[in-house]
Amino acid sequence: MYHITDPAQMRMDTGRLISKGYAAGRRRFIRDEHAMANVPLGAGPLDGDTVYISCVDGEGNACSLINSVYSDFGTGLVVPGTGIALHSRGASFSLDPSHPNVLAPKKRPFHTLIPGIATKDGELWLSYGVMGTVQQAQGQIQVLSNMIDFGMTPQDALDAPRFSYRPLEGETGLEPRIPDEVAEELRERGHRIVITESHPLYFGGGQVIARDAESGALTGGSEPRNDGCAVGW
Repeated sequence: MYHITDPAQMRMDTGRLISKGYAAGRRRFIRDEHAMANVPLGAGPLDGDTVYISCVDGEGNACSLINSVYSDFGTGLVVPGTGIALHSRGASFSLDPSHPNVLAPKKRPFHTLIPGIATKDGELWLSYGVMGTVQQAQGQIQVLSNMIDFGMTPQDALDAPRFSYRPLEGETGLEPRIPDEVAEELRERGHRIVITESHPLYFGGGQVIARDAESGALTGGSEPRNDGCAVGW
């Protein structure tokens, strides 16, 4: 009921609300043994806080950047006179000294903000990144594999369907475009498979710029699951 109002003023897309993928996601909150004390709201507009930007110039210099405040208002601190909220991404680091990813001096621990650059024969090949909570590392490698192993263009690599392993739930989400026989075979091999709506927070949202070292030509691709664009000038 939260999203329902005058259709001309709705912030939530009606098509999403009545989609089978959205219904499947909501259904996972239901428990037979006990009523829910609090019913979480469904997903709102796709206007998250994480932004990925990639830029490559004619000389092959590249910038691959991801910005995110993490929590709704980051640390809750704002730089005076700017309106810029300071992020709270440090919350995802481990402080457990026995953990292999513990935060420590002169160490770059694993993090979900991982803008990427790939080289080929010592020359810039890709400036790319994929956003989306625990999907970032998974999305990065899937896009990269699409280009390396399957020879896809940047746009084709981003368009291709993805999977997402969710460690807390112990399940793997597949986009609806992945064939049913693939999902069934994975289930037969013991995987917990769910078919999930193609949401960028779940399957990731990225951008890619590829550079041909010989000619200097640039090719760009932009994520179809959320907003973004590839621009040349």
